[in-house]
Amino acid sequence: MCVCPGPRRIGIPVRSSSLPLFSDAMPAPTQLFFPLIRHCELSRIYGTACYCHHRHLCCSPPYIPQSRLRYTPHPAYATFYRPKESWWQYTQGRRYASTPQKFYLTPPQVNSILKANEYSFKVPEFDGKNVSSVLGFDSNQLPANAPIEDRRSAATCLQTRGMLLGVFDGHAGCACSQAVSERLFYYIAVSLLPHETLLEIENAVESGRALLPILQWHKHPNDYFSKEASKLYFNSLRTYWQELIDLNTGESTEIDVKEALVNAFKRLDNDISLEAQVGDPNSFLNYLVLRVAFSGATACVAHVDGVDLHVANTGDSRAMLGVQEEDGSWSAVTLSNDHNAQNEREVERLKLEHPKNEAKSVVKQDRLLGLLMPFRAFGDVKFKWSIDLQKRVIESGPDQLNDNEYTKFIPPNYYTPPYLTAEPEVTYHRLRPQDKFLVLATDGLWETMHRQDVVRIVGEYLTGMHHQQPIAVGGYKVTLGQMHGLLTERRAKMSSVFEDQNAATHLIRHAVGNNEFGAVDHERLSKMLSLPEELARMYRDDITIIVVQFNSHVVGAYQNQE
Repeated sequence: MCVCPGPRRIGIPVRSSSLPLFSDAMPAPTQLFFPLIRHCELSRIYGTACYCHHRHLCCSPPYIPQSRLRYTPHPAYATFYRPKESWWQYTQGRRYASTPQKFYLTPPQVNSILKANEYSFKVPEFDGKNVSSVLGFDSNQLPANAPIEDRRSAATCLQTRGMLLGVFDGHAGCACSQAVSERLFYYIAVSLLPHETLLEIENAVESGRALLPILQWHKHPNDYFSKEASKLYFNSLRTYWQELIDLNTGESTEIDVKEALVNAFKRLDNDISLEAQVGDPNSFLNYLVLRVAFSGATACVAHVDGVDLHVANTGDSRAMLGVQEEDGSWSAVTLSNDHNAQNEREVERLKLEHPKNEAKSVVKQDRLLGLLMPFRAFGDVKFKWSIDLQKRVIESGPDQLNDNEYTKFIPPNYYTPPYLTAEPEVTYHRLRPQDKFLVLATDGLWETMHRQDVVRIVGEYLTGMHHQQPIAVGGYKVTLGQMHGLLTERRAKMSSVFEDQNAATHLIRHAVGNNEFGAVDHERLSKMLSLPEELARMYRDDITIIVVQFNSHVVGAYQNQE
């Protein structure tokens, strides 16, 4: 039986013509095992990854359909998106008469890769009690792109109540997702502040006094902030809160969380656009703001305050609630909608926002203007600015931007911009004692696992209770001996399920290593993690996960008070 992994979300990495600004700080677990790859090891590893005793079609060079790419390049610029060399020719360039040597990462090496970017936070207790509805969270990332284009953020609101958590999926580079992960929570926190607190902060800035801290960040060392752009970002944020002060009449009004989330998303996207148009005297910052604006990012953010859970989503990342039923089983409740061609309401919204004669071109081949997969995103000014504005900014910008074929390319059928928005869709859910956890994840997870499997795996991990289901073989012809092997494997798996101390890591292990029977296969996991950076993106996308665990006792106490 062939055990080759097979392409999942197949895509070609989109590489900028310039060097990445943040490459030295990017988490890249593949570097942990690169010293093992010397001379011919690349072909040995890949030969193993797609090796079987009988050559099937699945062992042929992977066909890379453009329908699987997040960006579909225009034919005129196909070479801009294509790797310089044919990786299949490269890996097949050296052949051996002997049987290919099998190369596997050891379990410790696998764990080192999987755990390189994991982070956990437990909400501190007061007088021996946790008064928060959130017990804590686990997060992790596994790159496929180099550098990784996903980002994550988590912070506690200090001047208001609640916690913010979010995942951000970048495309056409990591610049936009990096900027949004740094800035969006500040915009949300400012939007939630009462008028008196905004005045106090502005007066402190005017008089040069120390500012009240707005957020307490919970970061992995790899989750860095751009120091060079901090002043620019602060000035834009200050302008925003000054406008909020001017708009407020001073009357005490209840803050609408949904409205605050929508305003924060839209205002940050507007500032990203404005900063790129105005530019900056500093050449580094000038190029940075342009890279942020011309790349893009989706965002899925949760705000948890007591039993009030709001999820603001822009794009195709998802929020999934894990609910434990009375019989102990798990069910998944979706708290976000994908903004892509599979969402009929999104397609209809786009068509209504543009003239009828564009009905066939605004969404083409399940993509915005035939190019972009998500229908909502930050940045991506190529789908928002007029053609004249794009040309003017590019011509007056740095040479790196002017020499980049992608930035100069105008989408086809581009008549009535903007075609893209960053406005989020906000979902509200009142927490109940049976709501045990929330999973926020970029589409790299949801492309490999069904939502029900995600919730079941996390639920069983957090509770230690495993509800064994009959083994489903999915139409495969399985002998009695093979079935005995599967049952033995499942029994062995039970004793090692807690090797992960992080729920997000445990979920990534399943997402990458599950075999056709739903069990983690170390051989498959080793092969997938052994793929070099040039090949990894052809099999999967970046995966970023945050698992938020709720405090059922506190949630129940809120319910009893009512």
